[in-house]
Amino acid sequence: MTTNGTLNSASNGVKPLRRAEEAEDLLTAVQKLITAFIQAADENATTKSAGIASNQDGMKQRSVLVDQKTPAQIKKLLPTTLPNEPQGREAFLSTISTLLQQSVNTWDQGFLDKLYSSTTPVGLASDLVLSALNTNAHVFAVSPALTIIEKTTARQLANMFGFQGPFAGGVSQPGGSAANAMSMVVARNCLFPETKREGLGGKRFVIFTSGHGHYSVEKAAQSFGFGSDAVRGVEVDVEGRMRVDALERGIVEAKEKGEVPFYVNATAGTTVLGSFDPLNEIAAVCKKYGLWMHVDGSWGAPIIFSDKQKHKLAGIEKADSISLCPHKMLNVPLTCSFLLGKDLREFHKGMTLPAGYLFHSSEATEDEGDHYYDLADLTPQCGRRADSLKMALSWIYHGTEGFRDSVDSAFEAAAHLAGLVAKNENFELVSSNPPPCLQVCFYYKKSGDSDKNSDITRRIVEYLVPRGFMTDYAPGSEGKFFRVVVNGVTRKETVEGLVKGIEQAGHELGIA
Repeated sequence: MTTNGTLNSASNGVKPLRRAEEAEDLLTAVQKLITAFIQAADENATTKSAGIASNQDGMKQRSVLVDQKTPAQIKKLLPTTLPNEPQGREAFLSTISTLLQQSVNTWDQGFLDKLYSSTTPVGLASDLVLSALNTNAHVFAVSPALTIIEKTTARQLANMFGFQGPFAGGVSQPGGSAANAMSMVVARNCLFPETKREGLGGKRFVIFTSGHGHYSVEKAAQSFGFGSDAVRGVEVDVEGRMRVDALERGIVEAKEKGEVPFYVNATAGTTVLGSFDPLNEIAAVCKKYGLWMHVDGSWGAPIIFSDKQKHKLAGIEKADSISLCPHKMLNVPLTCSFLLGKDLREFHKGMTLPAGYLFHSSEATEDEGDHYYDLADLTPQCGRRADSLKMALSWIYHGTEGFRDSVDSAFEAAAHLAGLVAKNENFELVSSNPPPCLQVCFYYKKSGDSDKNSDITRRIVEYLVPRGFMTDYAPGSEGKFFRVVVNGVTRKETVEGLVKGIEQAGHELGIA
């Protein structure tokens, strides 16, 4: 028996599928838990302006931000072995509930610790769509719509940075470190095509990066056989920007030793101070000596959306490749990163390998220069989650103007915090005022003893966590200092409360 041309499974004895019903049931239940998790952070936001508070009995209070426990304590609450027999819906939901309770709530205003924060409601929905599709964005045949989304999103990003040619575009990558690493191997394989087959061939390749650059450059050098010694950290100026004279001197010295400089990693938004390297000047040096110029904009490149801030990226259009992570400054769900290039033929040249069982290359159309649709042929990955969809849907929802407003709001919060610190005699600002990016670095009760400075910073940072604020610290020449990272939803009242909270913590800890 058929109904509308299909077999009626009930009449032929085949058990009907009930996956949609099960999905609806589980998603509805999980949605309630997630909504409560976010709601707790929303309701807690108004308390931040007061600083920190302790329970009257002196016991440590539970914070919405995190219910701080040791690894041993958490192991007692979560499964440490996985079952042989199915545990079903109740155990599934119970585990999720415990997981949420024992996790850091990045939606909380007090999360000022890392170069990312919570996602957004549209981010949650976007990630759900990706999980529902559950396809691999490696070849067009199995991910046609997602491939077009990725190419469209990457190309529009590339255009924003000044990559305008017919082959301009990019690919998503599983993080900024991966994007930086891919740029390095593409640079080597394009500049020295024989290395793709023969390896380093005795050449002593040299890589240059800012002395304040990200450690992923060294990790990549180790992975590709260059070794850590091949990475030369270039001196920075007092503002944490790469010194171009030191870069050129290093290139000349390397050549005189018979080494082969081939790659410069400039940084747009360093990890600690948030500094932007002088890209125009670096580009001139790279052009003079024939080196590949990559810009690690994992953190700072999204300022391209801000008319007020994008001047800090002057010269970025002269780069060969750019990495950026919308999951950082733009609050797109982790992970969402891109490697952009002015010519995707270089990505293809650097990465393609014959794999006839997978790649059945499509032909170029007459009106389309960029004809690479099997995206895994441009990247080191075969398994590829279509993370670009999260950026695309966020862009559709918020618009370029929404991203602009979020970036501008974050910079206003950073400037406000820097101003508060600068005028308070108990603090000493390490960052410039206003800071170049969204990190604000400072000492509290600084002395001439670097060990004492480090101890004060560490103790207060640890004291703040169960009381509603998470910040980080970084090493400096005069000891460890606070590094606070704001974001697009950080309120001015929150950073005012943080300053109060640090002073309250100092008093309660007896720091004179």
